Amino acid sequence: MMRPIRFVLFAVVLLAAASNAALAVERFPPPEFTDHALPTTQFAPARPAFIQYVDVALLAGGLALASYLALARRSRRGLFVLSIAALAWFGFVRHGCVCSIGAIQNVALAAGNANYTVPWVVVAFFVLPLVFTLFFGRTFCAAVCPLGAAQELVAVRPIRVPRWLEHALGLLPHVYLGLGVALAAVGTAFLICRYDPFVGFFRLGATSAMLIFGGCVLAIGVFVGRPYCRFLCPYGVVLGWLSRLSKWRVRITPDQCIGCRLCEDVCPYGAIEPPTSALSPAARPAVRGWFVFFLVLLPVLIAAGAVLGSHLAVPLSRLDPAVELAEQVWAEDHGLTHVTTDASDAFRNTQRPPEELYRAAQSQRVKLAWAGMGFGAWVGLVVGMKFIMLARYPRQTDYEPNPAACVSCGRCFWYCPQDQVHRLQTTKDTKNTKTAC
Repeated sequence: MMRPIRFVLFAVVLLAAASNAALAVERFPPPEFTDHALPTTQFAPARPAFIQYVDVALLAGGLALASYLALARRSRRGLFVLSIAALAWFGFVRHGCVCSIGAIQNVALAAGNANYTVPWVVVAFFVLPLVFTLFFGRTFCAAVCPLGAAQELVAVRPIRVPRWLEHALGLLPHVYLGLGVALAAVGTAFLICRYDPFVGFFRLGATSAMLIFGGCVLAIGVFVGRPYCRFLCPYGVVLGWLSRLSKWRVRITPDQCIGCRLCEDVCPYGAIEPPTSALSPAARPAVRGWFVFFLVLLPVLIAAGAVLGSHLAVPLSRLDPAVELAEQVWAEDHGLTHVTTDASDAFRNTQRPPEELYRAAQSQRVKLAWAGMGFGAWVGLVVGMKFIMLARYPRQTDYEPNPAACVSCGRCFWYCPQDQVHRLQTTKDTKNTKTAC
């Protein structure tokens, strides 16, 4: 039943993209005789104020509707249709910006730079999904995030990733989050936006490398459920933390679990946790010993990461435009290169002394050294916490979603026999009530 709907909606999205491309004509095309390469913008142009209010209202409405469909109606089909609408609007119509994922960098920059003020619409896109996740789980990922919707659309033959590989790759989003926040806080780069795999499709214009990257992510997404969401998305890390605290989140069985394991088989995201048997008395000391060992090891890993991260100032500085400009000007002044750049020519036209540029670059290198130290400490914390989480022995009696990994897509309860019986009984009771009235 879902396959025909999937292909019809996919055709609608392609039609929206094609119409968007038809309208994307340059107002003043460049002359044909010039070989100047036009720069690709990292951010979408500013929108009128009323459009921003519309976007925020649609985001809030989409989050409320996704939470209702996932928790109250338990409708997989409704979530799928809503995700298509979110992909069409927040993706192709709004070109993927403002984006809740990229808003992390704006917040980090505001924390590191007192002169920067985060636009209110960015704050709204950053905060609203967090608030809904805190109460209802990751319903933003289920049907509102355009990046998740694009991957959900192509997940037609997902296979299960081995558990050990899932744990190893699950460290990457935490590392990516730390690196993105560190570089944004010192004003070096918005790394998450720069390497967004889907924004090139949304804006119908990107470098060939990014288009290939995005195409590879979608191709992998046919066989591996939501690879970007699970193994790269930094915003998903924060949502996963908050989802552990949510009171109303997706549950599989409304009644007693019968152990059919259909939910585990159909979940393409490795989010279903099986029930655990009671730990034998002989095994308890070993489990407790490993837990205490990794707990003691945690500060050592954090300190080692901070020391190693402090040496990242030089490689990280290559991403900073101010440092890059200073190195280019210095090389020109000392005869190491005879090729100038647009940036160095523009700087010389300002008549500013190069020494001022060098001082600013040196100050930025110091900031990057501190950012690298914080990033290294963060990686040490992430690795240590992963060991601690693996060493603990959870207690669970039924097959239930891991709240941090579950994206509330609805596949598990859609295939659960107990849920089907409960849904039919609820529908029958509702009809009987209406007939009696």
